[in-house]
Amino acid sequence: MKKVLVFLTDGFADWEASYVTAELNKSWTGYEVQTVAIDKDPKVSMGGLKVLPDYSMDDVLPDFHMLIMPGGTTWREEKNQKIQKLVKECFDKNISVAAICDATTFLGMNGFLDHHKHTGNSLPYLKEGAPEYRGEEHYITTPSVRDNGLVTANGTAALEFSRNILLELNVGDEKGIQNWYEHFKKGSVPS
Repeated sequence: MKKVLVFLTDGFADWEASYVTAELNKSWTGYEVQTVAIDKDPKVSMGGLKVLPDYSMDDVLPDFHMLIMPGGTTWREEKNQKIQKLVKECFDKNISVAAICDATTFLGMNGFLDHHKHTGNSLPYLKEGAPEYRGEEHYITTPSVRDNGLVTANGTAALEFSRNILLELNVGDEKGIQNWYEHFKKGSVPS
């Protein structure tokens, strides 16, 4: 099974990665989702879910195909900046990275958005949260963007984020992924 790692912070936005992790963990996809955090202490989501990480930043991580970074309330805290080294390794080794909501602000703070098309909660929000950010010319005002191994999304676009991750990881054909997206976006019972 190919691994996908989800980086958890205290206060992570549990719903932002829930659609895609549930889909990726299906046996037919060939993927397995595991979690990583700065340490192995339980992380509590915004919704109160307590998750025990599989790995800490001090562990030797398995080979993996993507790092997913849900948003949340603590991305700007100093302790969570430890993930910068892991994200840089992903970019250096062409391992896909997916960030949503305030995790995109973290990427902007650390220069990872400067050369890729991307989105976030809004351009003013990104510039306020990441004064060092220099990727304005690549910012696209849309729910989610996929560009050369990088998937970004605003905090209201969990489904669009998930669709782009499934496309990035080639989990099924494009039509099947679009049908999956429309099922969750529009519902199975017409209103």
